[in-house]
Amino acid sequence: MSTIDGGRGHGGYDDPPTAMPHAPAEELPRFENSIVPDNTISGRALIAVVAIMTFLAALTTGAVMLVRSAAGDWQSQVAREVTVQVRNAPGRDIDADVAQVVELIRRVPGIDDVRPFSRDESARLLEPWLGSGLALDDLPVPRIVVVRLAGGETVDLVRLRRMLTDKVPTASLDDHRSFVERMRAMASAAVFGGVAVLALVLLATVLSVMFATRGAMAANRSVIEVLHFIGARNGFIAGHFQRRFLMLGLKGGGIGGGSALALFVVAEIISRWLPGAAADPFTALLGTFSVGVGGYTAVIVQILLIAAVAALTARATVTRTLDSIQ
Repeated sequence: MSTIDGGRGHGGYDDPPTAMPHAPAEELPRFENSIVPDNTISGRALIAVVAIMTFLAALTTGAVMLVRSAAGDWQSQVAREVTVQVRNAPGRDIDADVAQVVELIRRVPGIDDVRPFSRDESARLLEPWLGSGLALDDLPVPRIVVVRLAGGETVDLVRLRRMLTDKVPTASLDDHRSFVERMRAMASAAVFGGVAVLALVLLATVLSVMFATRGAMAANRSVIEVLHFIGARNGFIAGHFQRRFLMLGLKGGGIGGGSALALFVVAEIISRWLPGAAADPFTALLGTFSVGVGGYTAVIVQILLIAAVAALTARATVTRTLDSIQ
């Protein structure tokens, strides 16, 4: 009677199992996406807005620096000079009065120079208002004496005015105090205007970053909510937005501020190359057309400030939005 091999022999149950070959393990692809997408339309628009705002702020800063420097030069020059006006009067010799005024002023300590204007020089001062070629002999044109004060010396102008009035009744001293006050007020107004423009630029930057941040969060709301619900800290999510908008602020600020700095350098070079007749009005109004080291430093600080404002605004907006998610 034949027996059935119940699994013995070749291929039976008692044979050691044969290992089945496995296919080589393939590495699964990894997808790493930033929470804040790069190269978006809103990001490029924000760079353009920040660049324009920074450029305008830098131009305002440069203008304020120029006006403030020129006003300071004007004030220092005017403060070192006083003017004595000697008027014509019946029965008095104006030339003798001018000579007496010059002699009196030269005796006062702290006087650097005294220069009386001649009759023709005094008449030429009226040409911008009366025109040239006029016969001014019959007009009571006063004579001017310009007095330059020595640097570092203090002159009692009240006492000098009283002395001149006592000795020469037709003489009057003008210390240009009202002009200096107007120059000081103009410089203060320019500084205030520059600060106001900078404040408006920062406000516009804050509003632009807020809208851009909310747009980026709306585009990735599902991802942000998942991260928030699985326990991701608000600081982790906000940090991505902060770094992203910091880079956007630096790019925009660098473009706008760099353009303004280049414009300042070109304007300074051109002002140096201008011929004397063309450069005289600018020199008289603004002095040397240069914002100086302080101006360039202020523009760089503005670039960093705008970038920091963009980063902090983005973080605050994201944190406030995440806090509202229940």
